[in-house]
Amino acid sequence: MRKAPDFWWRKGLSWQAFLLILPSFLYGRISGGRMLQKPRGLADVPVICIGNFVLGGVGKTPFALRLAERLTAEGYNTGFLLRGYGGREKGPLVVDLDVHDAEAVGDEALLLASKLPTVVSADRLDGAKCAEGEGIDLLIMDDGFQNPALEKDLSIALVDASTGLGNGHCIPAGPLRAPMDVQMVKTDVLVRVGEGDADDEVVHMAARKALPMFHARLRAAVQDELRERPLFAFAGIGRPAKFFDTLRQEGLDVAETQSFADHHEFTESEAETLLKTAEAEDLQLVTTAKDMVRLQSARHEIFRWLVARTQVLNVAMEIDDEDRLVGIIRESIRSRVFKQGA
Repeated sequence: MRKAPDFWWRKGLSWQAFLLILPSFLYGRISGGRMLQKPRGLADVPVICIGNFVLGGVGKTPFALRLAERLTAEGYNTGFLLRGYGGREKGPLVVDLDVHDAEAVGDEALLLASKLPTVVSADRLDGAKCAEGEGIDLLIMDDGFQNPALEKDLSIALVDASTGLGNGHCIPAGPLRAPMDVQMVKTDVLVRVGEGDADDEVVHMAARKALPMFHARLRAAVQDELRERPLFAFAGIGRPAKFFDTLRQEGLDVAETQSFADHHEFTESEAETLLKTAEAEDLQLVTTAKDMVRLQSARHEIFRWLVARTQVLNVAMEIDDEDRLVGIIRESIRSRVFKQGA
């Protein structure tokens, strides 16, 4: 995946966005129409979807992990369902950490599978059926918000408070995955992630619809090794700058940064450059958990050197008023049972 262009995140209609208005309009018509299609099927277990309105990282995976941890503690046999972006396998399959790597199922699937049973499937309905066979009684779907194949019992949309909807245009003129009027129709709960007021427009839309709203933030666990030397931070995620900012907010000395596209497949040359730069300037390499998963899957010897010399900044999602959110999820599950029994 290519890096998101900077003009996506600038308010107003830039000349670059203006040139792409026609394909943006067509994309919006197609994606919006697709979202409004009737789902092809209903899973036998409840499905909670975690999505976002735009391309780019907002913290869906950490949010899904935290929600799954809490729901598992509540007594559910929770599992994950996702497409497996960046992997070659179409599924449906249950991720096996002893068998699958990032090339097979994608980095996000490996991260999720390290915590709970995880199913990868390009067809979400087939994936749900596969999950049911594994004894899962509650599915958390990481992404798939815009995909109509599987009916969702509850759709939770995340928005980055610092960037909001960007310039408000659909791909390729802007970051929107579909027109906002359609996306709001499909949203049951809104979660603001981080600090800022760039998401005010979304908040007002949600308020008009009387949607439940929550606030969440990423918290970093900083190990001592990251404080001993200046850092060379690199990341291939939706918004690398957000990762770099997190390091600085933790009071760490970030001397060098290197951004790559989301789900980037590192080359041997890139790995060599990272190692040489860090050695020449006596810097500690640091990256994200998702990037580390991909590095560990790479087969060339130089990646083993890079993994050994790189620290990971682990982050976790903290959700305000989490009990209320769990209550909403429980109510959606009860409503489903009531409908099925009617």
